[in-house]
Amino acid sequence: MINKLIKSTVALSLVASVAFAAPAVRFNVVPGDIEDKFEELVLGGTLNEDTGFGVSDPHEKINDAYSKRYGNPEDPDYDKAWTTNLDNLGFFSIANDKALYDILKKAPQAAGFQPFNYHIYKYVAEDKTYVGHLDPALMLDVTGVKDKAVREAYIKMYEPLDKWTTDTFGGKVVISEYDTLPAKPMMTFEFEVDREGDIVEWAEGFQEEFEAAFEEKKYIIAGFKNFKSTYEEDLEMDFEEYDQFFVYGLCHFTYSYGIFNKGRPDAGALAPCAMYFYIKPGSNKMVVGMPRLETWLHVMKITDKDKIKSAMDLDVEIIGIMKDLGGVEK
Repeated sequence: MINKLIKSTVALSLVASVAFAAPAVRFNVVPGDIEDKFEELVLGGTLNEDTGFGVSDPHEKINDAYSKRYGNPEDPDYDKAWTTNLDNLGFFSIANDKALYDILKKAPQAAGFQPFNYHIYKYVAEDKTYVGHLDPALMLDVTGVKDKAVREAYIKMYEPLDKWTTDTFGGKVVISEYDTLPAKPMMTFEFEVDREGDIVEWAEGFQEEFEAAFEEKKYIIAGFKNFKSTYEEDLEMDFEEYDQFFVYGLCHFTYSYGIFNKGRPDAGALAPCAMYFYIKPGSNKMVVGMPRLETWLHVMKITDKDKIKSAMDLDVEIIGIMKDLGGVEK
């Protein structure tokens, strides 16, 4: 009976998935080790000056942190199966705020990948470096952006970045493909908003509770970007469509180690998970969304049973945390 139920569930999942073939991740595969050059140009401001993409919350050499924790026999989390697979694994969250401005005003869910990871990695066993990012059309398909004009503007936004990457680092451009997305690529929630007091104070109070809840479950707050203040305070651009608009970057270190250090560093293009929050004027609802980890499995064609289980377990746990905070899943 149980086997029949499992088979039925799998069959329904396959039917519910949307099947096609489309670009997933674009990488420039560059000869040699370009770590120093990459970090100098990206962190030094050249990337922003040349393309409009600015860096927030960079995470360099994550592989070194893996080594100190999982490769250290004195650490309680020591992995007896530890091997040094990576010379470099870096997450550089970037966004083109000015190009995003009109896009977010019309399609706030596009923030499900904003900022996004300008990803770099290198295997120990290879004399080449991979630099790249998720395909922008994929990002739109996952987050559910349908508007034709918005999609065209979003995809066009990446052209200067791709040209700069090739002009600066060279290498062969390799684009992977994916065949399906889950029936629900995103997890989405709504929270009741207390409008009796100051909305900024309410949001800050929620943020404190949110961070504490996830840190208690061993998640890392890998990034935070407040688009409301970025536009209205830093860039002096009206953003009246929203009373609040911010994005958290979430990372679960053990999960990331089990994926990126164990054969799939390319999947880091989806990390860290971007969870967006926005409140529209006059609304008593805060809308929240984040790509599911299950979506990673489809996009990267991950078939390893342990990796699948860890992703699905995290989806369940994250949804549970959000519900405990008062969110209603949509």
